[in-house]
Amino acid sequence: MKNSSTLIGIIGALLFLGSSSLYIVDQRQQAIVFQLGEVVDVKSAPGLYFKLPLVQNVRFFESRIMTMDTVEPERFITSEKKNVLVDLFVKWRIVDVKQYYISVRGDEMLAQNRLAQTVNSSMRDEFGNRTVHDVVSGERDKIMEIMRQKADADARKIGVEVVDVRLKRVDLPMEVSESVYRRMEAERKRVANELRSTGSAESEKIRADADRQREVLLAEAYRTAQDVKGQGDAKSSSIYAAAFQQNPEFYSFYRSLEAYKQTFRNKTDMMVLEPSSDFFKYLKNSGRGGK
Repeated sequence: MKNSSTLIGIIGALLFLGSSSLYIVDQRQQAIVFQLGEVVDVKSAPGLYFKLPLVQNVRFFESRIMTMDTVEPERFITSEKKNVLVDLFVKWRIVDVKQYYISVRGDEMLAQNRLAQTVNSSMRDEFGNRTVHDVVSGERDKIMEIMRQKADADARKIGVEVVDVRLKRVDLPMEVSESVYRRMEAERKRVANELRSTGSAESEKIRADADRQREVLLAEAYRTAQDVKGQGDAKSSSIYAAAFQQNPEFYSFYRSLEAYKQTFRNKTDMMVLEPSSDFFKYLKNSGRGGK
């Protein structure tokens, strides 16, 4: 019975020693092996590893990308001496876990404080050399890349890589926004009035040109009409002259008929002439046969 208890105790001790000598590092982690408080090994690849039980201990760290997000917007001053409120976030990860532990004792909050100080310092420099328009839209991408490079250069000293720095929002303080908006509104109204006056001037110019072209077209049409009419009258006169030369008596008779027709268009038309007038020459002879 005593031997059985001893055997069970030995087996339990062996199982304890075996379980405490094994540890697993998955793909999301990195591990540091300590022996009596000193770093003796670093495990970056995932897998099953052994350690000396009771002598060595293991501490795990994230290998995934982490986010440092600002709680409150920070205030910065541009080259125009205007305040802007900036909200940003930083993407970072541990690339040298041993250096990370030595520099910040593996404390994530200490690492983020170090990153925040570096980013804020570089941001003050960049914003101080640029206008509000530049930091809002004009050179925003350039500013973010410069800040990432500066923050990454400093973060490498503590075993950290800065993957990205992003400006989520750049706003003017409330006390400045209203005056800026009023100035922008006044500027837009000024531009609108200039455009309206320019449009009115162009409209008058186009209208005057159209009127001039209309008068020119009417004058040219009238001239063409008079030319055609003159040509028709000339041709008519030549035809009449040719007809007169061929038979003057018939021509005179035809012209008298035309005169009668034009004179007595309506039943109420009246003309007072002497009976011996030449106007009635062919009316007098209308009853004579053979003549």
